[in-house]
Amino acid sequence: MQIVTKSAEGLARVFAITYPAADLAARLDERVKDMAPRVSVKGFRPGKVPPAHVKRMYGKSIMAEMINDLVQEGVNKAVNDNAVRPASQPEVSGLETVDQAVEGTGDLSFDVTLEILPEFTPVDIKTLKLTRPVAEASDGDIAEALEEIRKQSQSYEDKTGKAADGDQLVIDFVGKIDGEAFSGGTASDATLVIGSKTYIPGFEDQLTGASAGDTVVVKVTFPADYGVATLSGKDAEFDVTVKAVKAPVESKVDDELAKSVGLSDLEALKGALKTDIERQLKDLSRQKAKRALLDALDTAHSFELPPRMVDAEFDGIWRQVEQDRASGNVDPEDAGKSDDELKAEYRKIAERRVRLGLVLAEIGRESGVDVTDEEVNQALRRQLSQFPGQEQAIIDLYRKNPSLVAQLRAPIYEEKVVDFVLQMADVTDVTVTRAELEADDDAPTPTEAKAEMAKPKAKKAKAKTEAAGEEAPAAAADEAAAEAKPKAKKAKAKPAE
Repeated sequence: MQIVTKSAEGLARVFAITYPAADLAARLDERVKDMAPRVSVKGFRPGKVPPAHVKRMYGKSIMAEMINDLVQEGVNKAVNDNAVRPASQPEVSGLETVDQAVEGTGDLSFDVTLEILPEFTPVDIKTLKLTRPVAEASDGDIAEALEEIRKQSQSYEDKTGKAADGDQLVIDFVGKIDGEAFSGGTASDATLVIGSKTYIPGFEDQLTGASAGDTVVVKVTFPADYGVATLSGKDAEFDVTVKAVKAPVESKVDDELAKSVGLSDLEALKGALKTDIERQLKDLSRQKAKRALLDALDTAHSFELPPRMVDAEFDGIWRQVEQDRASGNVDPEDAGKSDDELKAEYRKIAERRVRLGLVLAEIGRESGVDVTDEEVNQALRRQLSQFPGQEQAIIDLYRKNPSLVAQLRAPIYEEKVVDFVLQMADVTDVTVTRAELEADDDAPTPTEAKAEMAKPKAKKAKAKTEAAGEEAPAAAADEAAAEAKPKAKKAKAKPAE
């Protein structure tokens, strides 16, 4: 095998690989010799078919089957001999010589094109100085949570007379636009609490004063930002039948409330709430520390990025943007901007994410951070729990698609690297109130703001953060950290006729 570097510009590499005809013939002879004892041919005793006869009968077919292995071998050797780490799957081209190689009349030659990971030295993580806001659960926080549970546990009993603020109604309704019922606008035995503002603005108000047995025509206008694009801004009428009116029953924050949620007494409930609030605050504190860490890492590094990785990251973001548009769920900050302006902003996000992914990957690789099989299995079990009854089908899907397993592994790897860096960096805890911790006081730039955590009305696929902490492109980080095991696209060798 001969390997020649045809091009080495930036992060792009092109290698020319040639298997001389003599090498191919020797490899074919070796394969035939190995197969001959297992070949059954009429007229020969089992295991006694001469290799020369096997070669005459099956040589072309055997060589055609060997081509893919030879191409993969060449790709691997080109990568290993040149000590490069691919940033994307190598592409094989120029396989016009496959037919002559199968026929045994010439060399097998082809080109391998790939992008490599950039060489850079990560910042010394011990020199990073970060602040981490921390907060404790106060008595007021626990009291607020208790009141919320009390409200959620509110019970009601039938009343005579007209519905008033705070009463619960049991209703049937049919919604119509221009006299025609619309999908999703009909319900039976629905519950509505007047004043809860859980229905379309104006809906609950028009049922104030209704009594059991009344029929009310409720006229409303769907909000312009309503989640269903076909209903946004539309005028609608609902034929509402009030089946029952119920008054709230006074409830207290006491042992009985605790028992209603499965705990022994009020003190046990307070303890559980404190633990849960502290967990939430700890998670939020880590997310803000992670955001500060990623900002620091982004500022500290500047190097050439593999274009294909950036393109792939951008394409994922842009697909989600277009899906949001199609569903009428447009980020207010995007309104009025041209596609060119938006693409420029989102490409910066893609570049940041790829850069951070590569930095985290290199830090993790140098520090020996790894993900265990058990950690991946735990993530898979969490996935399975979301699809009861389909567990085996999903397991089979993951077995057949290594890329899906990588998607499970990637965020685990990223979080482990982040935790490692936060342990090694100079992190100062600053005590703040819960309100301050929950406030988005990082004041990100407009471009960075687009990478914030998906809120119900503005999801950003791969350009999002978890709460205040932006995710780096975990898949990029995970792939970059793994040993280079390139897989070339299969060569299309024509089988012997």
